Amino acid sequence: MPDLSKITNIEDLRAIAERRVPRMFYDYADSGAWTEGTYRSNEEDFQKIKLRQRVAVNMEGRSTRTTMIGEEVAMPVAIAPTGLTGMQHADGEILGARAAKAFGVPFTLSTMSICSLEDIAEGTDRHPFWFQLYVMRDREFIEALIERAKAANVSALQLTLDLQILGQRHKDIKNGLTAPPKPTLKNLMNLATKPRWCMGMLGTKRRTFGNIAGHAKGVKDLSSLSSWTAEQFDPTLSWADVEWIKKLWGGKLILKGIMDVEDARLAASSGADALIVSNHGGRQLDGAPSSIAALPAIAEAVGTEIEVWMDGGIRSGQDVLKARALGARGVLIGRSFLYGLGAFGEAGVTRALQIIHKELDITMAFCGRTHVDEVDSSILLPGTF
Repeated sequence: MPDLSKITNIEDLRAIAERRVPRMFYDYADSGAWTEGTYRSNEEDFQKIKLRQRVAVNMEGRSTRTTMIGEEVAMPVAIAPTGLTGMQHADGEILGARAAKAFGVPFTLSTMSICSLEDIAEGTDRHPFWFQLYVMRDREFIEALIERAKAANVSALQLTLDLQILGQRHKDIKNGLTAPPKPTLKNLMNLATKPRWCMGMLGTKRRTFGNIAGHAKGVKDLSSLSSWTAEQFDPTLSWADVEWIKKLWGGKLILKGIMDVEDARLAASSGADALIVSNHGGRQLDGAPSSIAALPAIAEAVGTEIEVWMDGGIRSGQDVLKARALGARGVLIGRSFLYGLGAFGEAGVTRALQIIHKELDITMAFCGRTHVDEVDSSILLPGTF
């Protein structure tokens, strides 16, 4: 295992991942839609929020442990669902799930993952994990996918509501994003500079969408898979579909992609267990507010009826603390996790979690709190949020 003691922040991991991951997959993780304004705001708006430092407060006995939808967690952080994770590093979803299990935080597998539901179950000795679902036009496929999630010991279903159509992601279009990458001259020249990544991919059989290939009707090769995914996201998705999925699943349900108070009230009345304030990492509607800017009003409106979480822009434990102070019971990390994975595989994911946890713990102490459940907006400087 590499000595990662000199890796002290998430930016360190990002810089290494940028060098080690092929361009199209690094860009897929580290980009947004259109002008990328919302993508940048997600991170920048955290920096505007200032903390109140307190002194002469007993800092002993600190704890970041809490719960998310009744599940005990080492800190109020879960790994977000990210597509193509197994293209950041060979078997990436399995490695991420193992790191999350060892650290004591939830892992969420994306529908558009490279490793399948069954791969994660086998790779983690059937440790419970979460699964993110996209609603497809092929409802029989959705029904079968939910049954596979139950069989894989998934403990919560995370339904994404903000991807009925795909946002305009310029870098993905320019890079000709595919999984695996097509053998073009441009791609081959880039891959030649990523020997570590290439060796990892040669050592795995998982190189395409594991939850779809071999399971969906008519998907037999890479070209038909690409065509199928482009056609299957369902623009008719409605709250009636949420109710249908809730009944079909029968377990804990999380709704992802809420950015408006009116939608938050609908989510709360749907009977879901949690909602995630999320703009899809700035990858859908460019020009939408940052997630942290949208959080307070939503938490105030429905926080007593449903657990409110958020994602988007979390790059440190301080960001976690600020989100908690503004009403989020928990947060999800996507890019911070992917940077660690792309840089050092499973060890990199563990390091990302360690960095966030240490920053959360120390900052909480400086703000005069010894337990994360005691954190509220009083730790923030008025006028900065």
